[in-house]
Amino acid sequence: MTTGGLARRLGVSPTTLRSWDRRYGLGPAVRADGRHRRWTPRDVAVLEAMCRLTSAGVPPAEAARAAQEAAAGEGAARGGGAGAAGEAAAERRTAVDGTGPAPAGRSAAVDGEAPPERLPPAGGSPAAGARPAVGGLKPGSGRRSHAAGALPLGDVRQECRGLARAAVRLDAPAVDGQLASAVERYGLAVAWEEVMVPTLHAVGRKWASSGDRYVEVEHLLSWHVSTALRRVTPSSRAATPWDVAQGPVVLACLPGEQHTLPLEALNAGLTERGLPTRMFGAAVPLEALTAAVRRVGPAAVVLWAQGRSTASIPLARHIAATQWGVRGARSQPTVVLGGPGWAGRSARGMVRPSSLTEALSVLTARYESGARGRPADGPAD
Repeated sequence: MTTGGLARRLGVSPTTLRSWDRRYGLGPAVRADGRHRRWTPRDVAVLEAMCRLTSAGVPPAEAARAAQEAAAGEGAARGGGAGAAGEAAAERRTAVDGTGPAPAGRSAAVDGEAPPERLPPAGGSPAAGARPAVGGLKPGSGRRSHAAGALPLGDVRQECRGLARAAVRLDAPAVDGQLASAVERYGLAVAWEEVMVPTLHAVGRKWASSGDRYVEVEHLLSWHVSTALRRVTPSSRAATPWDVAQGPVVLACLPGEQHTLPLEALNAGLTERGLPTRMFGAAVPLEALTAAVRRVGPAAVVLWAQGRSTASIPLARHIAATQWGVRGARSQPTVVLGGPGWAGRSARGMVRPSSLTEALSVLTARYESGARGRPADGPAD
């Protein structure tokens, strides 16, 4: 492979490949005409291992050593010795301790050349102007790399950088593993607000600024985020059993609304807390939603609207007025409005949380209070 082709495959810039060659000896075994680099399958395997390790937070020098040793070990297992490739790897390792500066104008942290201790601390500063997720969450901002293929992540968790690099490489196993690790390590709410959302927004900004490129990255990342959210199970710390007589939480996107990921995150967060849910997904017709509310008898109904065109206050009031039960003892649901589409809309008596964490708190309090038919304490318009 040529250097340009390999850089596109790995999701890094050609400058990064040259830097790794110079610093860590991860260069090609063959140079055509004495100058042009040509990367063999073994070279590609070493660099793929390097990308996976740095994405997981391993310092680049250590990742380079491990990738070379793994390749040398595989060569020895196949042919009784590493041969010339193993000798070349041994010679290259003399360059591993080099710590020269990153090329001018580059952001080393995004391309995987800075060790974890140099990265910004967890939970970086929020950005202005980014699209909100559940109720208005905004991802980090700050420094941005202009490296080819790098996503504009800014000052965010190290996990975001690793996840972004894996997504750009279309490395599905790495994306899946890092998402699962974030949920297991931090819990659903933190993983969503500080890892998944900033990376999703970074991919969206890259797509918007690159003329329809990186659509495949956005689709791959969204699919794996959705998969990770559906894997969430009740935590061992969940305060169960809940009062099932209150009914579950119904979650639905309004008619015409196709953005489901934030609603899936809320469903996963409620599941983690052991709260019962009924998830109806995208673009639920009003008649179907009304029928579901009457049949299920929910404690609360969450209505998601990403855009103003789908946020309908009359529809929300209709759901809030829907009743079920025997005459003289009828019940009505608490209505929770989620998404930026509701911003600036008058919704008296309805709860409108500003984040996933706040939405989880409001709905948990709704169950803890046992006060069916009236909103739990929380912001309301």
